[in-house]
Amino acid sequence: MTDTTVKITNSAMRGRMLREFWFYFSQNRGAVAGLVVFLLLVLTAIFASVLAPHDPTQQYRDALLLPPIWDENGRAGFILGTDAVGRDMLSRLIYGAQYSLFIGIVVVAIALTGGIIIGLVAGFFGGWVDTVIMRVMDVVLAFPSLLLALVLVAILGPGLTNAMIAIAIVYQPHFARLTRAAVMSEKAREYVTAAKVAGASNLRLMFKTILPNCLAPLIVQATLSFSSAVLDSAALGFLGMGAQPPASEWGTMLAEAREFILRAWWVVTFPGLAILISVLAINLMGDGLRDALDPKLKRS
Repeated sequence: MTDTTVKITNSAMRGRMLREFWFYFSQNRGAVAGLVVFLLLVLTAIFASVLAPHDPTQQYRDALLLPPIWDENGRAGFILGTDAVGRDMLSRLIYGAQYSLFIGIVVVAIALTGGIIIGLVAGFFGGWVDTVIMRVMDVVLAFPSLLLALVLVAILGPGLTNAMIAIAIVYQPHFARLTRAAVMSEKAREYVTAAKVAGASNLRLMFKTILPNCLAPLIVQATLSFSSAVLDSAALGFLGMGAQPPASEWGTMLAEAREFILRAWWVVTFPGLAILISVLAINLMGDGLRDALDPKLKRS
């Protein structure tokens, strides 16, 4: 076969795999709805400066705790009302999408990279290396994730960067264990043995031969960890250990609004709904990815 024929064949196979993936993914209506909401969240974050009617940190001293526009005391310039210092709620929610996506991407990237490397080493080499690594991972998993993240942030110091590092460390064992299990299943297969006979190095066997065949469960885990990262970062922000004021991160907005729950419901309700809808959409999308990528769950 010529190089051109091989390229055409590979392209056709990729196209078929993508069509098959979309077919199984689209069978889950909740996953499609989650994907739509997630894409809207991404677009909101990208075009926040265009969509937001006000600067999220701008304080309007003549508009403190204004209710939403549909309330009789609301104003047309503040669709979802204002907070205790006169900042527009809608603008802060829109800019908050940037924080959520940034946190999710950074946390998943760090946890996924570290977890894959640790899991590959443990699963490929086995023996005492596997035992030592997995016992360390077991110790990390023995702690409640939010509690461990709080301890790490307390050591590193409050702030968004330290919160993301702490959450990534907490999530790393999940990726490590998943990678290890997949590697142990794959390394005994014939194509790995053939690559060994052909003289492939250990690094090539791990990253070029085995890892590509272990990606499906890791993609699903990354999606679910993305939503958990958004939730945990909001929890740390609510406890004052994550993003610090005047950042428009949703958890921080909830923390600032605690004392106004009874007399200004909108300052608590809207950030809470933003967290709820975002996490639910990503989880639904993760379920659809699991159905589409796991052969055992594919319906005929």
